[in-house]
Amino acid sequence: MLKHVMAALASGLIGLGAAAPAAAQGSGSATLDAVRARGVLNCGVSGESPGFSFPDNRGVMRGIDADGCRALAAATLGDAEKVRYVHLSTVSRFTALQAGEVDVLIRNTGWSLTREANLGLLFAAPNFWDGTSIIVKTASGVTSVTGLGGASICVASGTSTEINLADWGRANRIEYTPVLISDVNQLREAFLNGRCDAYATDTSQAAAFRYRQGPQANELTILPEQLSFGPIAPMVRKGDDKWFDIVRWVQYAALHAENLKVTSANVDTFGGASNPDIRRLLGTEGGLGQALGLDNRWAYFVIKQMGNYGEVFERNITPLGLARGHNALWTAGGFQFAPAMR
Repeated sequence: MLKHVMAALASGLIGLGAAAPAAAQGSGSATLDAVRARGVLNCGVSGESPGFSFPDNRGVMRGIDADGCRALAAATLGDAEKVRYVHLSTVSRFTALQAGEVDVLIRNTGWSLTREANLGLLFAAPNFWDGTSIIVKTASGVTSVTGLGGASICVASGTSTEINLADWGRANRIEYTPVLISDVNQLREAFLNGRCDAYATDTSQAAAFRYRQGPQANELTILPEQLSFGPIAPMVRKGDDKWFDIVRWVQYAALHAENLKVTSANVDTFGGASNPDIRRLLGTEGGLGQALGLDNRWAYFVIKQMGNYGEVFERNITPLGLARGHNALWTAGGFQFAPAMR
């Protein structure tokens, strides 16, 4: 009997040993393994926000969020174009990520405690620092948010903007009538058609909306006072720490590249660089990619194909008329900070 038991145990141990190499072939991230097996990154975006994610006249998705998807694809798959953009509304964005319909949500989403504590999701590194602003028709004569008492204000339902607006009204004892609409295009049309007196949204989105009016842009005024201020960031599901690390460090690598003056145009000139920070960034020493389950050249792929953070900002946000401001590097007085890459 003992002989049979020992034989069975030995057989079981052999079976475990045989399975171990197959398990070791995984990256340590179920999401990364799924992305690689699929050969494409499923990235949740708005698709309706100029400067963040919006199709150009050829149908190509453009914006800082869209480029964030591309950067993540470059890091994980080596090719920035291996992205499937999934258009998500403010209502569907979290459930789509929770259900695994997308691998990551990069959709100008404001970071808050309740979202991170209650949704089973995590915010990665901020890709933009923003706030809530109110836009009005210039002809209204309103020049300050203090002049909005009794106004009707359009705002996207289920968003942090809705909460920020309510907090502002309560704190300042300003009564207003919220007009809640979930679809951003319907929301903007409601404002333009006079269904509401004002439109509350992120400052960046207000700038993008006004920019899209072309010659009529001066008919809209963004009121000077911001109602709130905070970061917006990509989101991932809790429980896949390796994937969370990857999404964070793709953003950090783009920031380090800007700080080190490594760009998409000159990155290939640093092959023999002696600067250890540049060498670690580009994967010629340090093995940082291996630590993430990636090719050691992952950050090189990001920079070569998408550029550093400053390039991404200049390409997508500057045309909206927004200055770097809080989105300047931490070395230049801004809030865009990256921990050491070592």
